[in-house]
Amino acid sequence: MLFWRRPARATMGEISPETLRERLAAGEELQLVDVREPYEYAQGHIPGTRLIPLGQLQGRLDELDPSAPTVLICRSGNRSGMATRILNASGFRQALNMAGGMLAWRGPVTR
Repeated sequence: MLFWRRPARATMGEISPETLRERLAAGEELQLVDVREPYEYAQGHIPGTRLIPLGQLQGRLDELDPSAPTVLICRSGNRSGMATRILNASGFRQALNMAGGMLAWRGPVTR
């Protein structure tokens, strides 16, 4: 009898807002991608982020460097979690979801 075995689910990497703030303050080069909608981004975003709404992400992967450490950001961490899974499935090995999203961010914000 053959048994089908479900493949292990890949675990999603996360980064806390505090760790992200520390890494940015240390001058580490990170690819920051905000996956919210333009009106949300305009209300305030982390300086240096690139806006690629979640619905456009799959079609715009060529704008990102798959070998660079990449942090995905949204309002609460849900959409950026989905974006992290999309990037992981597309070969990005250093994609991290910012836990808690902008609601948890206590660093500088650009409007």
